[in-house]
Amino acid sequence: MAHDEERLALFLDYENLAIGAREDHKGFSFQLKPVADVLAERGRVVVRRAYADWSYFEADRRMLAEHHVELIEITQRLKHQRKNAADIKLAVDAIELSFERDYITTFVIATGDSDFTPLVDKLRALNKRVMGVGMESSTSGLLPPACDEFMFYERLEGVDLAPSRGRARGGRRGRGRGGSAAAAAAGPAAPPAPAVAAEPPPAPPPADAPVPAPAASANDADSELDDDLGQGAGETADPQDLAKLVTQTLSGLQRSSGGAVLASALKRAMLRKDPTFNEAHHGFRAFGELLRHLEQQGVVELSEGSARGDPEVGFPEAHRGEEEAFTLLRDTVAELAAQGSPPPLSGLKDQLRKRAPGFSEKSYGYGGFLQFCKAARARGLVSMEWDEEVDDYVLAPLDDAG
Repeated sequence: MAHDEERLALFLDYENLAIGAREDHKGFSFQLKPVADVLAERGRVVVRRAYADWSYFEADRRMLAEHHVELIEITQRLKHQRKNAADIKLAVDAIELSFERDYITTFVIATGDSDFTPLVDKLRALNKRVMGVGMESSTSGLLPPACDEFMFYERLEGVDLAPSRGRARGGRRGRGRGGSAAAAAAGPAAPPAPAVAAEPPPAPPPADAPVPAPAASANDADSELDDDLGQGAGETADPQDLAKLVTQTLSGLQRSSGGAVLASALKRAMLRKDPTFNEAHHGFRAFGELLRHLEQQGVVELSEGSARGDPEVGFPEAHRGEEEAFTLLRDTVAELAAQGSPPPLSGLKDQLRKRAPGFSEKSYGYGGFLQFCKAARARGLVSMEWDEEVDDYVLAPLDDAG
């Protein structure tokens, strides 16, 4: 047996998954095979456990038994008043296993419940890799960023579901708890639970809704919210956003390492930024295929690396569109300066976007607009000095610099 083979332990918060699939996808029955298949590609699954009150999931027992899953019974107590016994039992077992079997390298927590975030944090503190699996429509927004990698069930190969229009950011904390769990597990024929007055969560904006660009300042220009690719898990489906994620990550790795960046290191860094990233979601069969596509687009450049199949990734000598972007900045600064005083950094990016709506410095590997302007200054295109009166940088065309 290879000593470097990944060994995984799978823990299923089954009520969360099964009821989530049924309620969010019109009676869809959760199947473990897509999860089992993707884990088999990662390594050996040495532990498989599922937690639920199985009296509500009789039809699922055989399916799980076929995948050699150990069923952990969490029965109802206290006159049908359910508590988070399954959550506690799963967490205790996972921590106990991390000490008892140190050969387990990866823990797979299948749930969408944000209550498991402390468990994920503790396992990572114990030097264990943690993968998450959950329903995209109901996984809490807090859980995926806590994991080393997170896979949405709807996106797995073999799952044929229409994409959900929105995600319940609070997770499925209430489902599978209390009397509603029994009603939900019983299926559509079960009588509906009494309505409880509650303020519905605000509807998420449409995916194509324009996002207003905030004005930059000297202090926070490097962290502009409109270009922060890490703010929404799995929200890089647009090809331009994908190129931004690759170039921004590659640029950061080049600055920190000061040397060559291998494709494998780039993939790991991208997963740390967005644990839900998966090249298959963008239509590529492998990460190498994605990189070759970006190379054809002039975004990156590949060269032979130290190991076969793991090429070095860098930027082309003449980055596609970069000179046009610097020219846009220089001309905009010159135009604004001709109208009055030299423009400050704050609001300058908005002016560029008025002239080129698709402009983003992250497309060229820059971490923020301030860094992009400093690069233009280093190229001798503009001057850039701090002005105490406006409490900001002011820029001017190089010909006007005094």
